[in-house]
Amino acid sequence: MEVGIDSFAATNGLNNKPVAESNMDEMADLLERIVMADHAGLDVFGIGEHHRKEFLDSAPTIILAAAAARTKHIRLSSAVTVLSAADPVRVFQNFATLDIVSRGRAEMVVGRGSFIEAYPLFGYSLQDYDALFIEKLDLLLNIRDHEVVTWKGRFRPALNNIAIYPRPVQDPIPIWLGVGGTPQSFARAGTLGLPLMVAIIGGETHRFRPLVDLYREAGRKAGHSPDKLTVGVHSLGYVAENRQQAVSDYFPGYAETFTRIGKERGWPPVTRAQFDAQTGPTGALLVGGPEEVAEKILRHSEALGGISRITFQMDNAGLSHEKLLKSIELIGKYIVPLVNTD
Repeated sequence: MEVGIDSFAATNGLNNKPVAESNMDEMADLLERIVMADHAGLDVFGIGEHHRKEFLDSAPTIILAAAAARTKHIRLSSAVTVLSAADPVRVFQNFATLDIVSRGRAEMVVGRGSFIEAYPLFGYSLQDYDALFIEKLDLLLNIRDHEVVTWKGRFRPALNNIAIYPRPVQDPIPIWLGVGGTPQSFARAGTLGLPLMVAIIGGETHRFRPLVDLYREAGRKAGHSPDKLTVGVHSLGYVAENRQQAVSDYFPGYAETFTRIGKERGWPPVTRAQFDAQTGPTGALLVGGPEEVAEKILRHSEALGGISRITFQMDNAGLSHEKLLKSIELIGKYIVPLVNTD
């Protein structure tokens, strides 16, 4: 099982520094964490895409390219690229260039995103939410598979026998489909034969099994081999020396972040009881000591019929750079071997 980290490049509004200075320091820290993940033997580091004040990831391929220059082995991915609000030609060119810079370590997870700011920012209507993604995914896959493209759609000018460069080192460059809980998205990924990245940030992981089965069944009906239908899970998580320390570190910032976001979406405030349930045996959060978290990852994999990748998203709780570095070190030292023991 591949093990990795996803980051949204969250900013720290409590450090009392001027914004520019704070942003520079936090970006330097993020790059140091990617280097640590590479040294610790993790498989992948993903950068999200948001267009909000509290995140620095509006241009993820630039961050990934900076990381490529400082790392040697770790794969560099988006988490996710908001394809609905982007030009697939530019998305492909950006990641093909990243693939060249990184000597064949780039990949992308594409999706519709969990925030909506990108749609009005780039001139799109939320009424076209699903249609935009379907069309743009079709074009992106067309570009991936063909150097010269002829294509026509609703939302972008047609391409008539146009060559698109550069071409990536990897042929084809990996494109994962990032999904939440929409059955149509799972089925679409299976029909297209794309690897699936499931964002499970709450609830009980085993409840996603019917959707994962839907993905695999759609892929089987479309004629794709089972080894092509790989499943990854993106989860909120944090590993410390023991459970008590992990909970003490993580809960306050987690509760603040998700209570604040919840106000935008009409959710109730986060409670400690909810958090304890989420960090329990069947809950989605991967928070605890190394052995506890490794055992939980293996239970998640069994519950979903086998997963090939797990990624931790842990910069949502206001944790210090030092605590994040230590957690990455623990994940590499303990989690990676524990979940890959025969």
